[in-house]
Amino acid sequence: MKGILGLLRSKVRAGQPQSDAADSTLFSTAFASQGATGAQLVPWEARAVEVGAQRLPARRGGTLLQSLWARDKYMGLLGQEAVERMERFFTFAVVPPNRDVIRQDEYGNFMLVVLTGTMAIDRVQPWGERLRLAESRPGEILGEMSLLDGGIRFSSCTTLTDCEIAVLDAEGMDAMMSSDPQLAASLVALLARRLSQRMRVVSARLSEVQR
Repeated sequence: MKGILGLLRSKVRAGQPQSDAADSTLFSTAFASQGATGAQLVPWEARAVEVGAQRLPARRGGTLLQSLWARDKYMGLLGQEAVERMERFFTFAVVPPNRDVIRQDEYGNFMLVVLTGTMAIDRVQPWGERLRLAESRPGEILGEMSLLDGGIRFSSCTTLTDCEIAVLDAEGMDAMMSSDPQLAASLVALLARRLSQRMRVVSARLSEVQR
């Protein structure tokens, strides 16, 4: 995580005009550096087909994203103008109920924001028990850990209802990093804060179960 933030800061300090910024491959190549092969990596395009996702009009998706993040403790720090700039890097979709959008222990190169609906966040324990960690609410960000560090998924995320979602994949992050590095740096920093908070909650939950 420190390496990602350091690289982002160096791009911002360089003060490059956006048109002259070098293409970034930091996020799209992270999985190979972790030992994941192309056959192991699950991109959003493949998962979207598998779960029967339908495209959501960008105007509706963008409006929902702005409204939800404006009320979020961390993401609200971006401001409306920044979120509007960010929307072009997202894909918006609708997913039916009872679909595994994210699966535990797989390599996935995307994160998602729940815009409407509810998802179950479950983790299978080493002894086989399936533990319900949480149920997401609109505005919740899921899957960002794997997008940021190229590692395997910590848990599974399953739609309990029809869910409208906003998806940001590794290629989108790289495009943002190249064309708008200051915006990318702000997003990564805020994602890191949210992720740290959530992992503390999950760790406490797992500690209670194992007692």
